[in-house]
Amino acid sequence: MTPHQPWDVLSGARVFDLAQPMRRGMPQSPNHPPYRMLLERRHGDLIRSDGGSAANEVVITGGHVGTHIDALAHVSQDGRLHDGTDAATAQSAAGFSRLGIEEFTPYVGRAVLLDVARLHGVPVLPPAHEITAAELEATLEETRTDLRRGEAALIGTGWSRHWEDPPTFTGDRHGVPGPGAEAGEWLAARGLRLVGGETLAFEHIPAGRGHAVLPVHRRLLVEAGVHIVETMRLAALAEAGVTEFLLVLAPLPLVGATGSPVRPLAVVTPDDPA
Repeated sequence: MTPHQPWDVLSGARVFDLAQPMRRGMPQSPNHPPYRMLLERRHGDLIRSDGGSAANEVVITGGHVGTHIDALAHVSQDGRLHDGTDAATAQSAAGFSRLGIEEFTPYVGRAVLLDVARLHGVPVLPPAHEITAAELEATLEETRTDLRRGEAALIGTGWSRHWEDPPTFTGDRHGVPGPGAEAGEWLAARGLRLVGGETLAFEHIPAGRGHAVLPVHRRLLVEAGVHIVETMRLAALAEAGVTEFLLVLAPLPLVGATGSPVRPLAVVTPDDPA
């Protein structure tokens, strides 16, 4: 009998695209350059002898726009990056000599969805809701799942449902739900490889405060070395009742960059728990 191959295991699997579509005017943090795509060459600008023509574009974007992953070089504390690297020495106009996003090894492994919105029986958490460690613990208990070292945890807030409403999504006036410092400590203690969420910043943002301080970024990126994925599209995964799945995630290998656009895929096989 022929041994089962990996593609046999994936037969009949559902694939959930966890990336938001990238287009001009999409919600983003004002701290980063906006996304722009320009059709540089149009069909007909150059026609080959056989009548063929090609079109192509120029894409201009910040590394932290749309669904993206943070490199460990993204945040410093008191002039130091993760593992004590001196930020001033490591950075230059060409980027970072250490801890850039090219150092991130693509992730293919187990991930758990901690759906805090579902815990409260709502599709979307209210603005400025601070997610606590107790809530994260309760989601694990409710779904009978666990978190393992070196794996991934995604927090469901339902906030990606507001994607088409930029003023609400950005939360400038009313704030954004997300993990507070206590929850950040709880996540760091689990030894995860990466975490992710649906909002612009993987943080609790109070009304009218904006990104004044980012304690969860400091705890995860600088102190614990845990990568953060932001602006994910988790609503369909939550609606399907999926709690654990295979996550495939690979950033662009942008040498020296502090982040990169990414298109995470959740692969759910027929035997996966939901």
